[in-house]
Amino acid sequence: MEKWQAIDAAPPEDARRLLRACCGSERWVERMMRSRPFASRETVLSAARDAWLALDETDWKEAFSHHPTIGDREALRRRFPESGHLSAREQTGLDGAPGDVLGELASRNQEYEARFGYIFIVCATGKSAAEMLALLRQRLANDPADEIRLAVGEQAKITALRLTAPT
Repeated sequence: MEKWQAIDAAPPEDARRLLRACCGSERWVERMMRSRPFASRETVLSAARDAWLALDETDWKEAFSHHPTIGDREALRRRFPESGHLSAREQTGLDGAPGDVLGELASRNQEYEARFGYIFIVCATGKSAAEMLALLRQRLANDPADEIRLAVGEQAKITALRLTAPT
């Protein structure tokens, strides 16, 4: 069973909790609740994307705030009890990464947040620590309007993966 199927079958409060683990925007969660039941993978992914793209920057940043900083394993356990296990699975590319790469990730993450006002959002699934660091370096040069569009696209990918993940 995929997560969207559990969302379809769940009572409303449980469905909201499951949806929040996929995307932390409350307006997105409520839009998705109004779209239930989904009945198919294609339907839920289409609804998720439409709901996400209909939101504004405040909603997007709210969703971003529900992610730990890439590489911050402690935050996974402490701040994100409902979705931390998902982020940990998504960030397995950090396992065994050299200390210098992890150190630069931490410092570049701080630089990114100071520049853009939110954490670096990347769909980490399948990416190594070095790949994530290269993307972070590259995206630091973006102007804020371009960067928010990239972050929105990355969040959409993360949400889709989480909605179709096995339960």
